[in-house]
Amino acid sequence: MKKILTLCIIHQHPKILFGMKKRGHGQGKWNGFGGKVEKGETIEQGAIREMKEESGIEISKMNKLGIIDFEYQDGSGNMKVHIFDVKEFKGSPIESAEMKPKWFDVNKIPYNQMWPDDKYWLPMFLNEKKFEGKFIFDKFNKIIDYSLSKLK
Repeated sequence: MKKILTLCIIHQHPKILFGMKKRGHGQGKWNGFGGKVEKGETIEQGAIREMKEESGIEISKMNKLGIIDFEYQDGSGNMKVHIFDVKEFKGSPIESAEMKPKWFDVNKIPYNQMWPDDKYWLPMFLNEKKFEGKFIFDKFNKIIDYSLSKLK
């Protein structure tokens, strides 16, 4: 069974907020904010809770732009990630035990320090296009196959 996860990104052109993952899956990579949806939560409630826990930011308005299935060739760590564009929020990003936030210019996104799939779907996200995809990784987090499509 796939884990249901959320990923929230604040994009206020020309800036975008990422967090440096300090521990766990993805440690040492820049990423959006999010995680597992807990029992009894909607996907949206999970996204709001995770954003607050990891960055101190309270989401007021968000828009779901994407859904991506991630699978590992060996069957471990399969997940479905719901990706949200945070449109309105309260507070300023603060460092948590899990994430260290940093604003980047959209022309200086650190793709070489991010998950390898980000360079495929993030341009659609930045253009506020809805999308869905599937990425299959080997045990070394290398993409071995993928599909990605824009939704209407």
